Amino acid sequence: MRVDRFLSNHPQFNRQQARLLLIERRVRVDGQTVSDPHHDVREFSRVEVDDQLLQAGKPARYFMLHKPPGCVSATQDPEHPTVLDLLDEADKHDLHIAGRLDFNTSGLMLITNDGHWSRHLTQPQTKLPKVYYVETEQEITDDYITRFEQGVYFAYEDLTTLPATLELLGPRSARLSIVEGRYHQVKRMFGYFDNKVVRLHRERIGPLLLDSQLAPGEYRALTAREVACFKPGPAV
Repeated sequence: MRVDRFLSNHPQFNRQQARLLLIERRVRVDGQTVSDPHHDVREFSRVEVDDQLLQAGKPARYFMLHKPPGCVSATQDPEHPTVLDLLDEADKHDLHIAGRLDFNTSGLMLITNDGHWSRHLTQPQTKLPKVYYVETEQEITDDYITRFEQGVYFAYEDLTTLPATLELLGPRSARLSIVEGRYHQVKRMFGYFDNKVVRLHRERIGPLLLDSQLAPGEYRALTAREVACFKPGPAV
């Protein structure tokens, strides 16, 4: 939230006192003196007024996981292993998934405790391209390219998918880029042609590629540059 709202929500300060504190440059957020009332304060921010600590903050955590097939994109499941079971991290209950994958779909998955960051990744307005490697039961033809560019009608939702880009790699393999994340979307798009997807692997989200050094089930922390490349706007 905005720093002026954060301060005025504190029992010690009313709205006018919060404004004065900022004008007098007595407020520090993450060690930086701030005077702009719109400055962003998040749950990870350390906030101080003079020598008084108002919020200690906590470290934001961001991970890239190579999800294997046969693993549930959930924090817990009574029957199957989950992606969080693959992480050897303290306080795993604080983490959540930024964009799910189906049970038998493999590939890039992002896991974090930063809700603002993950909402930016997954909200429809962001339109981040998600790139998948696809293998199918039957041959893929040029007709697929045209149809996916025009959009595929989903009768159940009464909507047409946004334009998608398909690159043919072989008779039964292709690379598909979509900017949505609808339920079983890739499988349903190929289902338009009655062609079953037999392998689906997410290679990329926006500018972030799955690390080729990660074997299925392995993960690593994102670098500061990788986190920043998604550039979420300020929280409100």
